Amino acid sequence: MCWRGSWEWGPLSVRGILPQFSKEDPQETQMGDATSTCLSPRLLWPDLGCLVQVEELRADNKMDCLAGTGEGGTTGSPPSHSPATPALESLVNPGWGLPVTDAGRVSLALSKERPRGSTELRQATLSRIPSKGPAMLVTQMPFSFSMAHFILFVFTVSTIFHIQQRLAKFQAMWELSVQIPGPASTSKALQPSQLRGIWTINAIGRLGNQMGEYATLYALAKMNGRPAFIPAQMHSTLAPIFKITLPVLHSTTASRIPWQNYHLNDWMEEKYRHIPGEYVRLTGYPCSWTFYHHLRHEILQEFTLHDHVREEAQKFLRGLQVNGSRPGTFVGVHVRRGDYVHVMPRVWKGVVADRRYLQQALDMFRARYSSPIFVVTSNGMAWCRENIDTSHGDVVFAGDGIEGSPAKDFALLTQCNHTIMTIGTFGIWAAYLAGGDTIYLANYTLPNSPFLKIFKPEAAFLPEWTGIAADLSPLLKH
Repeated sequence: MCWRGSWEWGPLSVRGILPQFSKEDPQETQMGDATSTCLSPRLLWPDLGCLVQVEELRADNKMDCLAGTGEGGTTGSPPSHSPATPALESLVNPGWGLPVTDAGRVSLALSKERPRGSTELRQATLSRIPSKGPAMLVTQMPFSFSMAHFILFVFTVSTIFHIQQRLAKFQAMWELSVQIPGPASTSKALQPSQLRGIWTINAIGRLGNQMGEYATLYALAKMNGRPAFIPAQMHSTLAPIFKITLPVLHSTTASRIPWQNYHLNDWMEEKYRHIPGEYVRLTGYPCSWTFYHHLRHEILQEFTLHDHVREEAQKFLRGLQVNGSRPGTFVGVHVRRGDYVHVMPRVWKGVVADRRYLQQALDMFRARYSSPIFVVTSNGMAWCRENIDTSHGDVVFAGDGIEGSPAKDFALLTQCNHTIMTIGTFGIWAAYLAGGDTIYLANYTLPNSPFLKIFKPEAAFLPEWTGIAADLSPLLKH
């Protein structure tokens, strides 16, 4: 393969082929037909690593002396030439080079015909000159380009760029949207390739709240035949603990979607089976088994602990003893305090679990199971140490109570056989995943509490769980 180039210069035209040279001596080569009287490019030959200088051209029986070029392609002065031989300064351009192939062949062409007369070029003598620079062919062509072509090129590039910018705005929606056969309320199980639109949910609250939001989105999207995507914030909360599978909706994509916000109560309603819209963002604090309990097996799969999280919890539990013996039953105890100590009486006309409630719950498990051990976790561990009876030797204060990193406490609770909880979604989810028997604090607000407008106890606690009524006397005194 060889490279072919064209250079316009005056009224001259030269065409020739430069074959591969040896590195020893100057050689002669025959060049093709041409009409020329004078030409002097300096060539950098890649295979030789040196300059090749056209020293002379023989035309008929007449010898024409040629001007040379300096290093880097700077034009030299011709020693002499007739008026019919134009100067060669315009022939060399130090900023332009033509690559030469490994085969060492280059084809040159000067395509301007001479208007009158011609001289047949018979041969040229070329010699090599040492070079300091990189190997390339250096010569010049006065560049000429139609202004109309230039304007057309700029217009085409600009048009393509702006079209790509427009398309990028909706690219994410097009990639995620696929066709769905039939109405969204079809009872058949729909495959992901059949779903259309995007459903997501707000990511608000801490771990328990976001678990409820995730499970509700999972269930309602499947019920309505829509693909579910979780916000990046929810993924960062849940993914370090659980093997969740719902895809993440990047914030950049979410900001470009014309969302239809749809508020949910904290319990399932019939109208949620037929939510209209393809791009729906569910809002609220849903955390009720009435949304997802029919998919219990799938929800348990979604909230499967990562292996290292589960192993750490089980390793701790295996090392526990009750009065020198291995426990027969593990009971996780979660005591919610923190902000609820003040929020419940002041805002919701309610109470948190007290010493009496916890004593009753522990005694019920002691009566029901042989050699139980109670693994206590709380965001108020100091209060727990002062108010939970440890005289039986079967209570272990195991959690670290760090709300910003709840994985350890939550894993310990889910790996136990049974659960004692107080209030809050953290304890509800720990009991739901652990299975077994659950005791919870019941009736912990006054009948006129505004809390009951947004929370239905019967939709929060499974029917098979056991409730112990809270002591509301502190509220009645005020």
